[in-house]
Amino acid sequence: MSLIKQLWIAIAAVTLLALGGSLVVSTLTARQYLEQQLNIKNSDNARALALSLSSQRDKDPVTIELLLSSQFDTGYYRSIRLTGPNDEVIAEFRGDPRIDGVPGWFVKLAAIEEQPGVAYVQDGWRQVGTLTLESHTSYVYAALWNNTRQLLSWFFITACLAGFLGNVLLSRITAPLRTLVNHAQAIGERRFITTPEPSTAELKIVVRAMNTLSERVRQMLADEAQRLENLRRQVQEDAVTGLLERRQFLNAFSARLSNPDTCAHGALLILRVSHMNELNRDLGRADTDKLLRALAEALGSDTSSLCGRLNGSDFVLLAPAAVELAPWATSVAARIHAIADSHTKSAILALPMAATQYSRADAVAAILARLDTALAEAELKGDRTLKIQEHSDGAPTARTQEQWREILTSALAGKSLRLGTCPVHTIGGDMIHNEAPVDLVTPDGIIRSGDFLPWAARFDLVGRLDHAAVAAALERIRTSGEQVAVTVSAQALLGGHFVTGLISLLRDAPDLVQRLWMEIPEESAARNPDAFHAFCLTVKPFECKFGLKHAGPRFSALGDLHDLGLDYIKVDTSLLRDIDDNKGNQAFVRSLAMLAHTLGLIVLAEGIERPEQRAILADLGFDGLTGPAVS
Repeated sequence: MSLIKQLWIAIAAVTLLALGGSLVVSTLTARQYLEQQLNIKNSDNARALALSLSSQRDKDPVTIELLLSSQFDTGYYRSIRLTGPNDEVIAEFRGDPRIDGVPGWFVKLAAIEEQPGVAYVQDGWRQVGTLTLESHTSYVYAALWNNTRQLLSWFFITACLAGFLGNVLLSRITAPLRTLVNHAQAIGERRFITTPEPSTAELKIVVRAMNTLSERVRQMLADEAQRLENLRRQVQEDAVTGLLERRQFLNAFSARLSNPDTCAHGALLILRVSHMNELNRDLGRADTDKLLRALAEALGSDTSSLCGRLNGSDFVLLAPAAVELAPWATSVAARIHAIADSHTKSAILALPMAATQYSRADAVAAILARLDTALAEAELKGDRTLKIQEHSDGAPTARTQEQWREILTSALAGKSLRLGTCPVHTIGGDMIHNEAPVDLVTPDGIIRSGDFLPWAARFDLVGRLDHAAVAAALERIRTSGEQVAVTVSAQALLGGHFVTGLISLLRDAPDLVQRLWMEIPEESAARNPDAFHAFCLTVKPFECKFGLKHAGPRFSALGDLHDLGLDYIKVDTSLLRDIDDNKGNQAFVRSLAMLAHTLGLIVLAEGIERPEQRAILADLGFDGLTGPAVS
């Protein structure tokens, strides 16, 4: 039972005790008073009647009976009796003992002890008889009953008023207590928030202690996140430019090619800063580093791209979904040349470039070989030559805008949308949940989410597709009882209609939501932190699981993760490729797992290709894994 209910019970008990006690005391006091007045009336009336009889000259029985009868007929008497000296009854009158208008139970509870009035009738010095008179008690009981009912009415009004005032006062008094309860629940949900200190002395001490705990945890997590970010930069980024170093870039590129959530095609551009030794000699090391950083910033100006530094002079830019290769590469080259000219006004900097297309069917080695060949041709042709290496093998089937609209509309109608199955296991091999990537089944084949999502975004259909995916996941849970995970896109988070529809879906399936897992890519969460935070806090009360996928590269940029109540993270494949012999990434993901476990999160590994990697993943702190190695 809650404390509020206990307080209300205590208030009600005290109120009833006080009002009930007052009612009993008032009723008993009134009864005693009326009883005294009744006995005095009996005595006075008996004396007055006896005096009237004594003053009569003729005291024959007929006269006496007439006087007594006239007195009795006034209706206020229950009995009048005159007895002689020898106890013989001279005259006697008795009325109806019934008491009308008063409940019988009240008469029994408030019984009145009536004392009859006694007086002597004299004829000179001779005693004629003894007069005994009892007044009718029905009037006394009626007065007492009416008085009690009035008291009950006033007590009821007083109780209602006390309840209203008590509710107002109790709400004000317990407001800090409710805040304290919410604070404790937030800590239980791994959300380390702080609340204002209340004025109540006892609660102030508790709130202050909880705020201190939250601040210490917050600071500890902030320090750990900063340390993690420093470690990530140390092991994954080039020290001068901040771009990904060669190995990490190739891992990220490979992960994108194998990820069905990313676009299946795109473009790759390589830039070579020629004659680095002469450049260092002419500009000096500091200015050269400044130039390299400026070139890196120019390459990474598009937030959807991925940049890396392959070696001292070679920079690479990955642009997903860049279908028109030549215009895109020309635009990047113009931007790079402008930056180079602004930093090397006295000399022309040689910047040969090459660009090519790629698709998911291509191997990374083949793409890089094609790009290196094109770069060699660019170097032979001139200092700032841009070589465009067209490549159409494995390119996606061209579809018109109307065809894409028809495909997506059909999916929303439930005709072509299909949820895939990618099991996620614990390190020990037990099932955690099934990932359910969204595919579209068409007569031409299966379309992966990375291929149709750009078109869905163009038609503003991403939120509706995500809503359909969640509905399909709940239906799968209903039929199979399994744990199902679906991906929520950034575009859906930014659309209010999706969140409203999602709340309706979750509210209508209270027995299924505990087996629903929803995840959003880390990059999308980092780009839209406000929408991500609001979405987490909106979804959390429904008790479904919520987490991040492709986590790690921007984990420290997500801010106050301890306030969100996340349940799990899936560490990105790019951090786990060849993890066996990559000591730098091992140190980073171990620290990442420690930080996630401090927040109470489950840590899962993505894209694991070899079963023998389970041992090292367990050593690094992972709780589960998914990928080709999981069957």
